[in-house]
Amino acid sequence: MIRGDIMDNRFFVDSEFLSEEALLKKHELENDPKSRKNHMEYLPGMEIIESDVCESVIKQMNSYDYNRYTASDVKAALQHDTCTIEDFKALLSPAAEPFLELMAERARLETSKHFGNTVYLFTPLYIANYCENYCVYCGFNCYNHIKRMKLTYEQIEKEMKVIADSGMEEILILTGESRAKSDIEYIGEACKLARKYFRMVGLEIYPVNTDEYRYLHECGADYVTVFQETYDSDKYETLHLLGHKRVWPYRFDAQERALRGGMRGVAFSALLGLSDFRKDALASALHVYYLQRKYPHAEMSLSCPRLRPIINNDKINPLDVHERQLCQVLCAYRIFLPYVGITVSSRESAAFRNGIVKIAATKVSAGVSTGIGDHESKYTGKDADADMGDEQFEIDDGRSLETMYKDIADEGLQPVLNDYLYV
Repeated sequence: MIRGDIMDNRFFVDSEFLSEEALLKKHELENDPKSRKNHMEYLPGMEIIESDVCESVIKQMNSYDYNRYTASDVKAALQHDTCTIEDFKALLSPAAEPFLELMAERARLETSKHFGNTVYLFTPLYIANYCENYCVYCGFNCYNHIKRMKLTYEQIEKEMKVIADSGMEEILILTGESRAKSDIEYIGEACKLARKYFRMVGLEIYPVNTDEYRYLHECGADYVTVFQETYDSDKYETLHLLGHKRVWPYRFDAQERALRGGMRGVAFSALLGLSDFRKDALASALHVYYLQRKYPHAEMSLSCPRLRPIINNDKINPLDVHERQLCQVLCAYRIFLPYVGITVSSRESAAFRNGIVKIAATKVSAGVSTGIGDHESKYTGKDADADMGDEQFEIDDGRSLETMYKDIADEGLQPVLNDYLYV
């Protein structure tokens, strides 16, 4: 088992929890960069697409000096009817922190104008937690000694029926990043099963090629979520030591491949706290901004997760990004990208989520479990099956769909389970 924390681009490990073989491999990967594959080079089978989006995003991120912005820049940004990239940079800067209430009011107006008072609800379903990547901050990483599990098709359908019986109409299917254990056919069959029970089906899986996204869309998937984790490729290299996920540019282009493969929508995110959160927030929004101009028909959304504790690593906490800073990022997102959906996950507290849906967020999860095969026990109160897989990370807000629905309505908002009709 792994314990440790991120510090000075290194991952410190209590060696007593590791096998001798695993310890030797970790030592090799962490202390000898030459033993690691170049994180900017594609591996065999990875599709390379011609796109200028990455260059545009990274150029803006690398040149972003948020300390040069002043209160005057922030005031000017809030006065403009349309938020430019330069205005957005000012709103993300430390100079904007004293103006959070004004930002929240502007964000609330934009949200109301484009989304009314609606809040969309969904739930994630993890169908496997096998992973071939070594990402030092993730509970599923291949060196973390957790209980692994992959649901059978029968078990997947049973979990989906339990969730659907609760009233949920949108599901997000997730796996660990292992092609060997969760291949495209397996994920496709899960999508077909989901289409029997849900009107909206999302995927959060390992990045794949355009033709594979096309196949998954044909199986019933509507949209794809990919976390870039951090847009700082140098920092990314120190956090992703092994596996296909180590290839930074292939991950970056995943949403564009998904759109080329026919997906109706794509979602973006950085995991705030891995690197400089202001630069990651800028890059995440610009990733949306530039793709929105290339694919104006697509539905796009942003998430804004922070680090959470994981099994065997109780030192990982979102200490570098506090709630006020998270609120600042979300308000800046809404002002800069008024038409984009914003999701706030169960990583955050119930109090925070209750507040942010009145300001900037348009979508929240409910009835959440990040473990494998435990929805029946969670939803119905039956004894938990001993044959379950461990969770990816700890959640903070564990409210059921019924409770979440009531709490949203009590805030004067309209909970929405789905608004999409197939014709």
